[in-house]
Amino acid sequence: QVQLVESGGGLVQSGGSLRLSCAASGSISSINAMDWYRQAPGKQRELVATISSGGVPNYADSVKGRFTISRDNAKKTVYLQMNSLNPDDTAVYYCYAYLREWGWNRKFNSYWGQGTQVTVSL
Repeated sequence: QVQLVESGGGLVQSGGSLRLSCAASGSISSINAMDWYRQAPGKQRELVATISSGGVPNYADSVKGRFTISRDNAKKTVYLQMNSLNPDDTAVYYCYAYLREWGWNRKFNSYWGQGTQVTVSL
């Protein structure tokens, strides 16, 4: 069974940094895009950053220049380095992967992690 497990969230002061990690495990044959989303209280989930299987990143305008997404394909892990954090970054951060499991005629499907809380104080 495929699992995405996030780690690295926590409480940080404004201007500080955090690094999130998300490791995929299970019977995985191929991972396409890996993304980070976030959802603040009372708001819709939004895409923060995405990275292709070839390592090409894209970012939401709100985090450009502050956040960096990267991945280690051998470890099936995606990272999100978050710098210059401010209270507007407070949210639950979710890892997402579009991947295919081993097996006959398997298709790519979407998988989500359980989320990790990031809280930025003034």
